[in-house]
Amino acid sequence: MITIATLEDVSELNKLINSGYRGEFSKKGWTTEANILEGSRTNDAELKEIISTSKNTLLKFTENNRIIGCVLLVEKEQQLYLGMLTVSPELQNSGIGKKLLQQAEVHAQALGLPTIIMTVIAIRTELIDWYKRHGYADTGAREAFPESDIHISIVEQPLEFMVLEKKII
Repeated sequence: MITIATLEDVSELNKLINSGYRGEFSKKGWTTEANILEGSRTNDAELKEIISTSKNTLLKFTENNRIIGCVLLVEKEQQLYLGMLTVSPELQNSGIGKKLLQQAEVHAQALGLPTIIMTVIAIRTELIDWYKRHGYADTGAREAFPESDIHISIVEQPLEFMVLEKKII
């Protein structure tokens, strides 16, 4: 079931998102960033801020009273920004990510926003290919990757974001 996350979900979402992107457990799935980044993907404070911001919607996918997937949707001027798409590593390739993408499209349509945009680390070709199979296209735009004490690169080449978009209306 896909519903809107609340502040009560912060701790469980934090564990899910970090387990999906970083650390050893993330390597059980195919979307890990553990081979390019160290540190945490998010924290409780960031998630509380996300949930408390009116232009943000954090959807959670719940099964058997456990959050097993989520996606952040941010209302921008004429676009919906999609980020933090996460599926528990041991459940990846089961259709949960696809269902969350479909719900993002429903959300964008309800807001009257014609385009969904996202940023993906450009060297994550397998993930970019997955998004392309779901209708997203490379806009050609690139953005600098924000290294910090949370996002610690462990690869030689400089990281950058590729901007992807999908027209939905």
